[in-house]
Amino acid sequence: MLNFKVKIGLVPERRFLPGPRRTELFSQDVAFENKQKAVSFLKENFAADDVEFVDLEWLNDEGILEQTTDAYRIADYFKKQDVDAIFIINCNFGNEEAAGKIGQLMKVPTLLWGPRDEFKTKRYTDTQCGLFSISKQLKRYGVPFTYIENCELEDPKFTRGFRDFLSVVSMVKNFNGLRILQVGARLKPFKCVMANELELTERFGIDIVPVNMTAMKMKLEEVLETKTELLEKHAAFMAEHYDLSGIEHETVLRMAAFIEAYRDLMIENDCDIIATECWTVMNQTFGAMPCLAMSILADLGITVICETDIHGAISSALLSCAARGRKPPFFGEFTVRHPFNDNAELLWHCGVFPTSMKKTDEKKPLAVFKPSFCGKDGHYTMARFQGERGQYYLLGGEFDTTEGPETFGTWVWAEFQDLPALERKLVEGPYIHHVSEVEGSYAHVLREFAKYVPGLIFDPLEK
Repeated sequence: MLNFKVKIGLVPERRFLPGPRRTELFSQDVAFENKQKAVSFLKENFAADDVEFVDLEWLNDEGILEQTTDAYRIADYFKKQDVDAIFIINCNFGNEEAAGKIGQLMKVPTLLWGPRDEFKTKRYTDTQCGLFSISKQLKRYGVPFTYIENCELEDPKFTRGFRDFLSVVSMVKNFNGLRILQVGARLKPFKCVMANELELTERFGIDIVPVNMTAMKMKLEEVLETKTELLEKHAAFMAEHYDLSGIEHETVLRMAAFIEAYRDLMIENDCDIIATECWTVMNQTFGAMPCLAMSILADLGITVICETDIHGAISSALLSCAARGRKPPFFGEFTVRHPFNDNAELLWHCGVFPTSMKKTDEKKPLAVFKPSFCGKDGHYTMARFQGERGQYYLLGGEFDTTEGPETFGTWVWAEFQDLPALERKLVEGPYIHHVSEVEGSYAHVLREFAKYVPGLIFDPLEK
């Protein structure tokens, strides 16, 4: 499963100055105060079950990087601690060579920031000046980095920037080595979801783990036979949220069996996300379809993407990580234009929206095993990871929901700034009509993530 816990190596650094300690410009004491305040602030405000910090208190008396040669010791220590990213905290003018070297050695997402300089009667730090120098050294070493504007710790820009960086780190950590469970073959009529498995593995380390339909059916039958009590609980949940009238209880249990079958196969194969065959063969082989199970699994932290869309699974995994597991993604495809609003589109699918997304508590009947509800109103981020002719793109942007006609399946009506331009991009560009969405504002996070993936081009939803 996706791992949203991140470990950040803190690298407070300052300019090395031989001889007596400075009392004014480039003051070591003021730099130490800045370091103490920053490290304390981070640990007090951001340390949590899913965020851990590794500091440099072991390095010297003040826990600050000064000497470039110490960058090698720090990198060795951080690697042993399995840090996922580093945060270079520029405490005065700084040491551009040391900062650049630790970034070069670590090769992980790198955050750069320094506190705003105090300037009353004297200058003590010139931190901003040093940030300009450090950034150029990182670029010369080929180190992609994220920058938080020179500001105070208490400034909302710092909190927003640091939280965004945590999202980026989560995305990079899970993207590198992502394992996708592919259940069944690609649907015959859907050539648009084709993906290059070899290229995904060679370029990005993404593994696709296939499970054929015979193995899936065997797992479903095993679950049906051995997990009766658990399936009854799932059936009760389904009855609580959906109108199951007219559906035999045995069929409800078969729908519930998909929940445990997918979960078991995911754990057994050590996978992070699932792309599955769905409406063409499941009913033929097992007498039920997985659409409602997908909706329920989404709220259990397991994302199952329908129609064997590998690129769709990658897109959804990235949005899960952008939200750091706090919101489940959904998979609404571009379907029809709004009848009255030329900038609105129906984002629809058979049933892969999380049950928690229901706009109302109304219990609608299933439509051939498929849940049917409108998703709740809000602001959402959309993404599509796509490859074409050896080049990979990440389409990203945001939209607000709007009112529109009722339909079946699961849906929201999405309003964009310029839908005709977006439509043309989907038609003429590399993307297909399948897109992933998650509640919240993460377009800038997607852009930042693309910095850390060589060969991935970020493409704004609306330019």
